[in-house]
Amino acid sequence: MELTTFTTNPRSLEDLLKEARNGKLQLPDFQRSWVWDEDRIIDLLASISRAFPIGAIMTLKTGGEVNFHPRPIQGVNERTDFQPEELLLDGQQRITSIYQVAMRGEVVETTTVKHKKIKRWFYVDIRKAIDPDIDQSEAIFSVPEEKKLKVSENWPEGLNLQKREDEFSNLVFPLCELFNWSTWQTDLITYLNSNGTFAELWNDVIVPFEKQFVNIFKGYDVPVISLGKSTSKEAVCTVFEKVNTGGKALDAFELVTAMFAAEGHKLRDDWYGDGKVNAGYAARISSLNSIGEEKWGVLSKVDNTDFLQVISLFHTRDLRRAAIKEGKQGKELPQVTGKRAALLNLPLAAYLKYREIALLGFQRAAKFLHMLNIFYVRDLPYQTQIIPLAAILADIGNRWESVAIRDQLTEWYWCGVFGELYGSAVDTRIGTDFLEVPLWFDGGAKPKTVLDANFHKDRLLTMRMRLSAAYKGVNALLMQSGAKDLRSGQKFEHTTFFDEAVDIHHIFPQKWCMDNGKDKKVYDSIVNKTPLSARTNRIIGGQAPSKYLRALENGSEKEPKVLPDALDAYLATHLIDAALIRADNYESFISARQKSLLRLIEVAMKKQIVSESEDEEAWGDRANF
Repeated sequence: MELTTFTTNPRSLEDLLKEARNGKLQLPDFQRSWVWDEDRIIDLLASISRAFPIGAIMTLKTGGEVNFHPRPIQGVNERTDFQPEELLLDGQQRITSIYQVAMRGEVVETTTVKHKKIKRWFYVDIRKAIDPDIDQSEAIFSVPEEKKLKVSENWPEGLNLQKREDEFSNLVFPLCELFNWSTWQTDLITYLNSNGTFAELWNDVIVPFEKQFVNIFKGYDVPVISLGKSTSKEAVCTVFEKVNTGGKALDAFELVTAMFAAEGHKLRDDWYGDGKVNAGYAARISSLNSIGEEKWGVLSKVDNTDFLQVISLFHTRDLRRAAIKEGKQGKELPQVTGKRAALLNLPLAAYLKYREIALLGFQRAAKFLHMLNIFYVRDLPYQTQIIPLAAILADIGNRWESVAIRDQLTEWYWCGVFGELYGSAVDTRIGTDFLEVPLWFDGGAKPKTVLDANFHKDRLLTMRMRLSAAYKGVNALLMQSGAKDLRSGQKFEHTTFFDEAVDIHHIFPQKWCMDNGKDKKVYDSIVNKTPLSARTNRIIGGQAPSKYLRALENGSEKEPKVLPDALDAYLATHLIDAALIRADNYESFISARQKSLLRLIEVAMKKQIVSESEDEEAWGDRANF
């Protein structure tokens, strides 16, 4: 295997800035905008002025496998519509900050530490810069665009720098002239000679400033790690993530965007919209099946790499099928995958071929989830399982409307959820499911996810928070199986779900459990929770079940009475034994409901659940699949 080639050499800061100006050094299009505030800029300049290291930068030689669309360093005004020799992978903020201040010759558009947009010129107080008792960050300062400062402690008479003579009289040096020092210095000498202060200032102030400040910048070297042309796309992505620990991690979408841009396609406009006619896939997917006042739907957390992964599954399957036709077998066959390496090698033609098919898959996935009574994105068990779900639904077309196929798809989905198989290291499983599940629909073997799925009886008592996919799954199963609100008797369908503010609440209230010394680990588990409307939960309060059930039956001025038989029937839809909670029999209730929920999960997974402490005979009469 060919190793990535790179060199590490110090290079002159001035040369790097000149290369940025003439376009030899540019940015790859995935790099984000320059964002440093004025305080960080001053700290950076102060570090350089003291000859402190500011860290290495990393570049990539152009002309190799990685073909990113380039763009100039922010602030470069000269014509740069040609291919650069290098792309700046790491160091954008530092190089851009110095370029903006010292090379551009124009006011710097930056921000305050509170992100307020401002325009500033940067200067250095010459006397302070050569004073060993004053920190360089105090010597460097900025002024507004009009080059005026009000009266302050530092400037008792204020400061006006609108003319070059004002700079000379106040002995402040504009950092935009840093690499044009000789010209500024010549004009300074003329000024000092004209007012008779040359002899006083030259040896004691100006010469030391040139040595201790200006020459430091002009002689400053930056360590440069230069990646060679043979560097792979995946290596570039990995290396960038390692060096970019201070910012948002680079994802495959950013790199693919840059590569597609080199071919003239604007991937960002596809995803985020162009601000005109195209709303973008992000908004179209996020709003799928949004209900009522909800702006976003159940798929609102689908991101751009999820979208690309679905497309990659189709593309890599095409590659695999082509390899099979060529007679390849076993390890020779390409993997069907949505891994990052596959995304980085996704051709533009494949993206264009499958992008609308992928969107269709997500549209069907949103409908499918609503059929399972999963309405909120917060109630979605696994975000990662959406990828194979959307891909499978896109692949099988209208066949998903078949009851038999939808039953199989539902079985696979719940096996993934209750088997807790989509929590981590899912890249291989995503590709495997995309291959195996459609074949299963055609009479093939059960997919690995269905075969691998296992659920333990005692797991129910450890599911206490929404972080658990299985916890969310139980809640959805209860609503799907026909659970009715204890107050209104309405099913939790989308027509009532949002209006009633349905959420998961305790059956034996927390307060009652604490007052009666019950184990928090048990009473906070899903066994003691069920979907209820906010209004019903307010009636329940912290009372014993026997009391809040009577309150529901008695009604109030605002709430109608609930007949006892009807209330018992509503309780049954939640798999709650009415007799046990009317008697406040907590221990028997927990045991009975645990068994009922297990039966519900068994039906969903079409699997028999056997605990380690009980044999198959003891549980075997509960299920017949």
